[in-house]
Amino acid sequence: MKIDFFLNHTFCTVDTDPLRSLADVLRRDFNQTDVKQGCGEGECGACAVLVETNVVHSCIYPVVMAQDKKILTLRGILDTSEYQAIKKGFSDAGSVQCGFCTPGIVIVCYDMFKKNVQPSKDTIMEYLSGNLCRCTGYNSIFRGMALAFEYYKNMVRR
Repeated sequence: MKIDFFLNHTFCTVDTDPLRSLADVLRRDFNQTDVKQGCGEGECGACAVLVETNVVHSCIYPVVMAQDKKILTLRGILDTSEYQAIKKGFSDAGSVQCGFCTPGIVIVCYDMFKKNVQPSKDTIMEYLSGNLCRCTGYNSIFRGMALAFEYYKNMVRR
């Protein structure tokens, strides 16, 4: 089946089995290796992408559901001020160890920016509840996200 969508602001077409996972299509057909394949069951969040304005676990999202939709992966937000704030916050807080979960977590953080969510620790914990990290123990990720929001506020004020 032919499926059309926008991937990181570029129109794309793929002719494939409509029930293949979006993660598999993004990685194999479009070389989007920033979309990680972890659990394959929608539990770990490493495959998180934005479809329109919703974070989805692309490992359980059939590609047919992406028809005519806008999809953003980590690669698609690298030039944004939101990403620059996230990058600095995570770096300053030492939020990343192995980095496998990071693309999905960054997508969630970016989504919080876009939805103007006020980042209390409880809100950050709620937003990250669909993302697993086996290395950090989460506190450094929470600190990194809080710092990212502070950095972003300061960037926007300028």
